[in-house]
Amino acid sequence: MSQALSPAVDVLCLQYPGRQERRLDPGIENIPDYADAIAAELKPWLDVPTAFFGHSMGAVLAYEVALRLERETGTGPVAVFASGRRAPSRYRDENVHRRDDDGIVKEMQLLSGTDARVLGNEEILRMVLPAIRSDYTAIETYRSEPGATLRAPITVFTGDDDPRTSLEEAEAWRAHTAGDFDIHVFPGGHFFLANHSQKIIEIVSAKLSAASSQQH
Repeated sequence: MSQALSPAVDVLCLQYPGRQERRLDPGIENIPDYADAIAAELKPWLDVPTAFFGHSMGAVLAYEVALRLERETGTGPVAVFASGRRAPSRYRDENVHRRDDDGIVKEMQLLSGTDARVLGNEEILRMVLPAIRSDYTAIETYRSEPGATLRAPITVFTGDDDPRTSLEEAEAWRAHTAGDFDIHVFPGGHFFLANHSQKIIEIVSAKLSAASSQQH
């Protein structure tokens, strides 16, 4: 995405703990702590217009970080893009984080977003499963603040065959903003964006251009 967007757009990527260069950092098991840490890191960047894009758990984090920045600094993002996740107010009783390692692997297979070579490599799984379990713990125990809304507009991307997000659950993001809302439905499951990246980038680019025009 960073290469496809305008050169005027700087892209900052968030690396979760327990992965790659942060593989030795312990996982975070609740969304509020995650969001607090991310908001603190982003505050120095708020002298320019910002926008957040998050997929799956990242969509919830984008929303929660935006809430914190709007409340604490008065300057939140100009846009929030929530992909592959039901609205914060839509709760499901899920317990993947309580399963054994094989159970977590089966869930990852269901979502079809992890390379089969990784899922079949026990050594790699031993390294990544603790962080993945922490993520499942964080998102499955998350409860949103009732009635909380963003000033920032929200754009939702969802797959029409995502086993973890129905169309109604995706539409429910509308209640989480006092600004504009729109939703884009694509063919595919939880990782639909892999096959529709160009169209998603076009939508994001158009939204950012419109937001930039409003800033001037």
